[in-house]
Amino acid sequence: MDDDVRTEVDVETGIGTIVLNRPRQRNPLSTNMMRQVTAALRKLSAEPAVRVVAIAAAGPVFSAGHDLSEMIDRTLDDEREIFAACVEMMDTVQQIPQPVIAAVQGPAIAAGCQLAASCDLVIASSAAVFGTPGVRIGLFCSTPMVALSRSIGRKRALQMLLTGETIDADTAAAWGLVNLVVAPEDLDAQVRELAAKITGASAMTLQIGKQAFYRQIDLPQDEAYTAMAETMATNAVTCDAQEGMSAFLDKREPTWVGR
Repeated sequence: MDDDVRTEVDVETGIGTIVLNRPRQRNPLSTNMMRQVTAALRKLSAEPAVRVVAIAAAGPVFSAGHDLSEMIDRTLDDEREIFAACVEMMDTVQQIPQPVIAAVQGPAIAAGCQLAASCDLVIASSAAVFGTPGVRIGLFCSTPMVALSRSIGRKRALQMLLTGETIDADTAAAWGLVNLVVAPEDLDAQVRELAAKITGASAMTLQIGKQAFYRQIDLPQDEAYTAMAETMATNAVTCDAQEGMSAFLDKREPTWVGR
């Protein structure tokens, strides 16, 4: 794996960080970079010390989106390969058991906006902006639309997609794309603080919950309740759930065993 992507593991905090590392090129999501991010997600997901994954970026830009230079004068199969790599990366973000936090320090544009929207949680610097401007260059942001419309709803997503205009971090938070907006110098600390609120829970319970969330979110309500009632029942008989409920009743801290 080359230097397009860096990975770091902080055993003390339980955070595994993936850093997009082509700052001079504005961290374009080339096929190579997307495949590296996917591989890094899978590698970190298998490390017991990693309880939360953060996706960050070097330089002033989170990501300017797809590498357009690799999309000129290509065959249809070539273009399909690029977007297949994109879909695989976005799906992997939501498939790994650990919660994934996007740490967005600057502009997140097109597929960069899609990557942020695909993460479970987003903390943004006040310097960040978000946009899907593909319509302006004849390439509608159709794959970013999938993640964006599931984060902020139809009307706001269509406003961004049809106009190509960017929104600032505060607007992104008001619209539900971002969880928290912080001063640029506080971004790393806020990611660690949010991660610390997550890592106290049972890793197994977090995995159950994350997978259940994405499984139910687009189901009709009656199907969602049926599926989630079964999920809670099977969760309730696990060792960690029994320990957690007993600890709560006994007014003591739980000891997680991961099963």
